[in-house]
Amino acid sequence: MSSILDTVRDPLATALASVAASVYATPPEAIIAPACSIMPGTPYLEPNLINQSTTKVQVNLVISAIVAYNNNAGALDNLEKLMIQILGVIPSNYVVGVFTRPGIITVGTGNFLTADLDVYTYYQQT
Repeated sequence: MSSILDTVRDPLATALASVAASVYATPPEAIIAPACSIMPGTPYLEPNLINQSTTKVQVNLVISAIVAYNNNAGALDNLEKLMIQILGVIPSNYVVGVFTRPGIITVGTGNFLTADLDVYTYYQQT
């Protein structure tokens, strides 16, 4: 039986692997920037039960674009370049939303500039 990881998250991570960044198909414990992290969206799974015989869900995900935050102008430029690279490799069966306004996060002792992109696709249990 296929899983959401196999048919939705891993193919997206594989596509993102072509950008110049570390790629995390699941939430990372530590970040090596630049990076793309695939996280569950809100809502995460939206059921669409057809005659109660087929389990199909819309899978909402967030791709976080993450760069080191060492210099304001340089970090923003690096983030914008990463955002454009991400948009260029999204597989055709994913619907793309918009990037959020950049924000600063701290993970461990590192500061990062990030922006999130909402995407969704469908998963059908086989």
